[in-house]
Amino acid sequence: MTMHVCVLGGGVVGVTTAYFLAREGYQVTVVEKHTQAAAEASFANGGQLSYSYVAPLAGPSVLSHLPGWLLSRTAPLRFRPSLDVDQWKWCCEFLRHCTSARSRQTTVELLRLGAYSRTVMQELMTNESLDFAFNKSGKLVVYRNAEDFAGARKQMDFQAGFGVEQSALDADACIAVEPALESIHQKLVGGIYTASEEAGDCHLFTRELSRLATEKYGVRFLFGTQLHGLRQESGKVVAAQTSEGDIIADDYIVALGNGSPNLLHPLGINLTMYPLKGYSLTVPVNLGNVAPKVSVTDLHHKIVYARLGDQLRIAGMVDMTPAGSKEDSARIRLLQSQAQATMPNAGDFSATQIWTGSRPTTPDSKPLLGATRFPNLWLNTGQGSLGFTLAAASAKLVTDAVRGRTTRIDISPYQLAGRNEARTYEFAI
Repeated sequence: MTMHVCVLGGGVVGVTTAYFLAREGYQVTVVEKHTQAAAEASFANGGQLSYSYVAPLAGPSVLSHLPGWLLSRTAPLRFRPSLDVDQWKWCCEFLRHCTSARSRQTTVELLRLGAYSRTVMQELMTNESLDFAFNKSGKLVVYRNAEDFAGARKQMDFQAGFGVEQSALDADACIAVEPALESIHQKLVGGIYTASEEAGDCHLFTRELSRLATEKYGVRFLFGTQLHGLRQESGKVVAAQTSEGDIIADDYIVALGNGSPNLLHPLGINLTMYPLKGYSLTVPVNLGNVAPKVSVTDLHHKIVYARLGDQLRIAGMVDMTPAGSKEDSARIRLLQSQAQATMPNAGDFSATQIWTGSRPTTPDSKPLLGATRFPNLWLNTGQGSLGFTLAAASAKLVTDAVRGRTTRIDISPYQLAGRNEARTYEFAI
């Protein structure tokens, strides 16, 4: 008898999970409240597949930056305190992970997950034909501050020990790699270039994969379906309660992003996650524009640039502020003005499409993957700003765990239980 798995959530993480499960022969149903896939955090994100740039937000430099984040209106990372208990709980956990030892351990664990995700993604694209403006033009992170650049070179040396191939460039070499940066040539002190990095349109990828999963592997998508809760009996989940009635399955996978904590709290499963807001611009690239061909990150402003066919995706900022805040429009204007100052001829800024989305983020920046205390309830959530980058690895690990098969890399650092145990790894894929 074919096993039935219900995937809760139709973003890039949920759809990729459904695809791998169906490829293994499972009957798969996906529940998604929106009328199409990839309608929230996957819709217009930065577009970079940054497998080698996965360092956690929490780090030893955070404390020195906190006053600026609290007081500045133009800080790329911004925090507005509220009376939300979940916000303060998240912040306390975040600060606990800001030590050098924890940050370094988490970086290693995320690098390993990122490397595995690149392998799984390459295998997926070899097997399937997907059109999502994919390109492998590399990534250049540029620095305007000598101290930041020195820190980046140290990080590059550290990551080299784990198989990450990168090059440190001076300002002239940065312009040679990406001429679109010429307008800020004199402000640059250097950059880190990674030739192996990739980019693509996450929304298109997810839509294409959902279509393929339906047509080729028989996945059933229930779009426009509200999820009301999970019913459990005798220590197992027995139904997903939806606006279309109960869905009975053998296993259930929570890939709801920001909706995951509220769904699981009634079951006694408490996830420390919080929505961190980000912003993006999608700018048409016309004949005569000088748009970057290489994916670029301007570290000073925390802005990323990714070429997606005849469009340029510009994304940036990390805000812990209330949903629908009146400050959002000011942040969008700031993002556009900083992008135009950096690359004034990159595209038609008068025809910019704007987007605001919230990324489901854990305090240590690691996703929550695998088992819960219910034997048929699994997690695949909390990828934060790395949802597109880590989706393939996350989906494959959870699929293997559901199947009862040994995972290709150790899943335990990303599980809900025992996340803070010290571990030593040999980094080999």
